[in-house]
Amino acid sequence: MKILLLQNVKGLGKAGDVREVADGYARNYLIPRGMAVPATPSNLRKAEHQKRIEEEKMKRLAEDAQALAEAISNLTLTFRVKAGEKDKLFGSITNADIALALERELGRPFNKHKIELEEPIKQLGMYNVPIKLMPGLVSEVRVVVEREG
Repeated sequence: MKILLLQNVKGLGKAGDVREVADGYARNYLIPRGMAVPATPSNLRKAEHQKRIEEEKMKRLAEDAQALAEAISNLTLTFRVKAGEKDKLFGSITNADIALALERELGRPFNKHKIELEEPIKQLGMYNVPIKLMPGLVSEVRVVVEREG
């Protein structure tokens, strides 16, 4: 029996794949559990339409992420903080602080988990901080840490 997978099934395929399986496997396991539907022409058309919609959505997301990457790469975030001897900060600047500054600069919410800061910044200076916007798309923001006062 030909079926259209509605979700990923280990050892069989990914959602949207059309597979030939035993009739009993399809009728007694895959279809009742909502993992697949029979591969009728109407179901195939619906799946193709859904796939096109998903591709358009991913394309729009990629374009938005690319525009955001350009905006981020042109930014310089400046933090004025208290520091002691040898330019060591009292406290540190974390990815949450950088996310908050990006939100203020860009005027949109920003997820702190996308900021790939290896460890919090604890020294005065200039740093290039990578930000992973999408798989395969990383931008860098320049962070300048200056002494307060």
